[in-house]
Amino acid sequence: MRPARIHDYALIGDGHSAALVSPAGAIDWLCWPRFDSPSLFAALLDPEVGGTWRLHPVGPSRVTRRYLPDTNVLQTRFDTEGGVLVVTDLMPIHEERPPWVRPERELVRCVSCERGEVTLELLYDPRPDYGRGNTPVKDGGKLGWRLEHGGWLYTLRTDVALRPGPERGLYGRLTLRAGQSAHFSLTATDDGPAVLPPVGRFTWEHVARSVKAWRNWAGRCRYSGPYREAVVRSALVLKLLTFGPSGGVVAAPTTSLPEVPGGEDNWDYRFCWVRDSAFTARAFYGLGYEQEAESFVSWLLRATWLTQPRMHVFYDVYGRVRANERVLPHLRGYEGSRPVRVGNAAAAQLQLDAYGEAIDAVAQLARRGGHLDRDALKMLRRFGEYVTKVWEQPDEGIWEPRSGRREHTFSKVSCWMALERLLELHERGVFRNVRVPVERFREARERLREEIQTRGWNQRLHSYVRVLDGDEVDADLLLLAWYGFEDARSERMRGTYRRIQERLGVGDGLLFRNENDMSEGEGAFGICSFWRVGFLAKGGGDFAQAEESFTRLLRHANDVGLYAEEMNPETGEARGNFPQAFTHVGLISAALELEEARPWREPVWRTGRKVGSEETRA
Repeated sequence: MRPARIHDYALIGDGHSAALVSPAGAIDWLCWPRFDSPSLFAALLDPEVGGTWRLHPVGPSRVTRRYLPDTNVLQTRFDTEGGVLVVTDLMPIHEERPPWVRPERELVRCVSCERGEVTLELLYDPRPDYGRGNTPVKDGGKLGWRLEHGGWLYTLRTDVALRPGPERGLYGRLTLRAGQSAHFSLTATDDGPAVLPPVGRFTWEHVARSVKAWRNWAGRCRYSGPYREAVVRSALVLKLLTFGPSGGVVAAPTTSLPEVPGGEDNWDYRFCWVRDSAFTARAFYGLGYEQEAESFVSWLLRATWLTQPRMHVFYDVYGRVRANERVLPHLRGYEGSRPVRVGNAAAAQLQLDAYGEAIDAVAQLARRGGHLDRDALKMLRRFGEYVTKVWEQPDEGIWEPRSGRREHTFSKVSCWMALERLLELHERGVFRNVRVPVERFREARERLREEIQTRGWNQRLHSYVRVLDGDEVDADLLLLAWYGFEDARSERMRGTYRRIQERLGVGDGLLFRNENDMSEGEGAFGICSFWRVGFLAKGGGDFAQAEESFTRLLRHANDVGLYAEEMNPETGEARGNFPQAFTHVGLISAALELEEARPWREPVWRTGRKVGSEETRA
């Protein structure tokens, strides 16, 4: 098989960490115990140094994959000349067994022969700490194959005979006939002894429990539109990228996958970005996942509490600031794209859009009756006061380039939105006994509107522009309608859309972020393309065009429904970290926008409902 590319991978996880699995049955990326922990397998970033765990048949095969319906349990099917081999991969969801009797983490792999006779070959080659750990794997007899590193014990238990490989790691071969299976359980623990799970029929019980748990969760999704399969898959991806103990959602489970092949724009995305918060809350709430939405907003309030009134660009899964960025020179990077980075220096940037995003997410909680205690309300007031002081400053903007600060139009709109939402909360009586400087907020809000409508508008282009007094456009300007600053049907927004489509649009409904991305060789940006669908659905264009564009975008997912950050519009090749939560949030938001617009925009003959009926008005 050809080497796996970004687009080829599937994701498994358990709400603490996640692994990428290639079509060749190789786990090429796994960070344990958390998303942002050092890797155990990192062949994705360096096949020679990073480490991998590969299960595949000997000889050529035709590969097909799928997730079991409405789950995050992956099945890879190898059709060979001699028979059919199926590999089932998952991180078990333990809902019944008490946590203190099991290891901290577990990854299960089951191999079954469905037809004929197939020889299974495996290589287990863990390389802790991004390949820097030199600890050998030791034979522990009935306790399995053991590796100790950094205070963690990694144990592989299997019913397949293994032996040390020619260089390092473990190697094995086993011929399976129809009806026979092989089982693998890799565990990690750092908290004293744990009961190691047996393999065999017990392994299949793990699979059955996890399938049931995932299907119960997916069954709570209240979206019932025509794109349910894609929407539920995106929801399952978001759930995988949610850190269960805190509710924070990481942008992606990977680091340093390049935005430009061979380039240096390789960033660590294993953290939780504040700029994603409004869309993330909207996605969870819109699909009926109130518990996940409230947990996420609670994480957001806890994280920002520690740095108020300054709001950082992102925080880790526990709400801590992780600004230290390091380069790992021993890794050659994905297809030679150096440098490989861990940590992200963008945490220290000024992104004024974060305030509007975060406060909008909190407003969504409040609209649904969510409780905000006095300390949280005081913090929101401080954020508003801070915005009134800093909104005139230039910032790095939503896309956080490292080329200096500018007066970004979208950042000003986000500051306007922050004050707009705070005033809304005040009018709703949410602030109760907390005094709010209402007139100060109103005055700053109106000054912002005037600044945006004069300096953010280019009369010659008949469009809003990327930076004040500028002449470039940016896809983020479509969000002016989403946030209520402008009506999507207004002449200004229609003009802005035409200019964005003219300068940033490309085939199949894709959009680049801005003109800089196009000149620097980046791909089209996933969420921007879904923003376009949402804008059209809101009335900025034709509903049929919005639906057609959405259908075309769905074809850019990989074979198991996953999206990266960017995509090459000519080849469909995925770029950037993968899978990208922001892109999947964009898909969900676009589907919700289409569904909200459908009753009053779509002809009666397509909906099958009577105009004016209770169902239509709902």
